[in-house]
Amino acid sequence: MKDFTASSENTAPLRVYMLGSGPIAVPVLRALVSAPDAVELIGVGTQPDRPAGRKQKLEPTPLGAAARELGLEPRQWSNVNQEGLAELLRNERADFLAVASFGQILKEPVLDAPRFGCVNVHASLLPRYRGASPIAHALLNGDPATGVSFMAMDRGLDTGKVYRTLEMPLDGTECADTLEVALGELAAREFVAVLRAVAAGELTAAPQDETRATMTRKVGKADGAIDFRRSAAEIEAAVRAYTPWPGAGFVLPLAKGPQRITVTRARAVPENAGAPGEIVQADRHGWRIACAPGVLELLEIVPAGKKPMAA
Repeated sequence: MKDFTASSENTAPLRVYMLGSGPIAVPVLRALVSAPDAVELIGVGTQPDRPAGRKQKLEPTPLGAAARELGLEPRQWSNVNQEGLAELLRNERADFLAVASFGQILKEPVLDAPRFGCVNVHASLLPRYRGASPIAHALLNGDPATGVSFMAMDRGLDTGKVYRTLEMPLDGTECADTLEVALGELAAREFVAVLRAVAAGELTAAPQDETRATMTRKVGKADGAIDFRRSAAEIEAAVRAYTPWPGAGFVLPLAKGPQRITVTRARAVPENAGAPGEIVQADRHGWRIACAPGVLELLEIVPAGKKPMAA
């Protein structure tokens, strides 16, 4: 692996503005903050606070909360293309715009404003899994590995040239939330070095192979509905892919009325017992539901309005 930092030791710090929202962006931000000799962080932007929980209290994005913990005050951008980000980048003489899980498509005025362009941290091995939900789809499809790509952003959706990819093996037990943080930490270890190498002309981006490109869509609430006519292995993968959002679950008919049960941990059992959706065991030893094929053993659940508990 090439050491990108060696010939860049005597250059001035790069002026970097960061945009991000999701958990993967948090380790990347911390890497930028912890490298003052290499990076001068000229600002942080994120999505606006959103109502969350039963009380719909406004809460910051994961990046917004992390920025405040670091003593930074992130700007909340409702629309970076209409609210002056391009002008800010030009006025601040930005070398790079760093982007990680921000959630808005950038248009040309913003893309063209930084001296060396915009570099996105994308949570897949591009060109596989472009789009909004690469982590969920890697888990749903049972991929043996995933990773992060450092991409030069262009007008397309994750179609830009790629500077570098970092691979992470998967063992089939990962959940989307913890995997996202792990990928952020993987990216953070190399991100500053990649920016320095790009600025020094030591690293150029390569076009993506369009014949291998796949696209993902945004995950919605309806995706979390468990269909026991699917195999137990597929449902177990969906439980991991949809934790914490939107949560994989089913409606349990009870005497007091139907109740939604969210499954946060499960195990696929390779045996057939009962019709799909039939509860084949429900006692102090376990809770198992027939699928087609296989049986899903519930390990941890969250009944509506309650905290996680052992099934």
